[in-house]
Amino acid sequence: MQIGDYVVHVVDDEEAVRKSLAFLLATVGFPVRVHESATSFLDAAPTAGKACLVTDLKMPDLSGVELLEKLNGMGVTMPTIVITGHGDVPMAVAAMKAGAVDFIEKPFEDEVLIEAIKRAAARLDDAVEVTHDVQALRSRLGVLSERERQVLAMIVAGLPNKTIAYDLGISPRTVEVHRANIMSKMQARSLPELVRMAIAMDSAGKRG
Repeated sequence: MQIGDYVVHVVDDEEAVRKSLAFLLATVGFPVRVHESATSFLDAAPTAGKACLVTDLKMPDLSGVELLEKLNGMGVTMPTIVITGHGDVPMAVAAMKAGAVDFIEKPFEDEVLIEAIKRAAARLDDAVEVTHDVQALRSRLGVLSERERQVLAMIVAGLPNKTIAYDLGISPRTVEVHRANIMSKMQARSLPELVRMAIAMDSAGKRG
């Protein structure tokens, strides 16, 4: 899927953010449409065609999670990237469970968003199957120590390092070490990828 083959819809209630993102994406070559609210985007969604969605998580009318849930209810599937503040990670995890393919924490580099959109757009191409080999993930999970499994569960729940440290009675620095080990053993390149892995295993477990 090449840039220009699909439209990127940007949903954000702040005009300055909409303009900034639209300018950035148009400069790279993405066709862009901006929407000032989740509600206004929902009106356009059924006729959007091949498209990706970039949405803020916290908005006055509907949250990013509620927007995804409404799209699911309408039968509209669109690869979605959620932009979130650092303290919103639990909601970002909820958004991924509702179908978002990625979340990006503010502040972020331009290239991070551009690459995330390209990865999301790959899902528009029927020839590309984006799945996790659950058996391989479970094998990697089996390599984790008991404490690493505890930390992983708390990371996926969206808890910050300081809270994890307090709950487990260890230092934040020790949590960071565990987190680095978990990322390495699970072969996850980012927090969203680690969350996707956990969701894939959880979904497979429920089906099984």
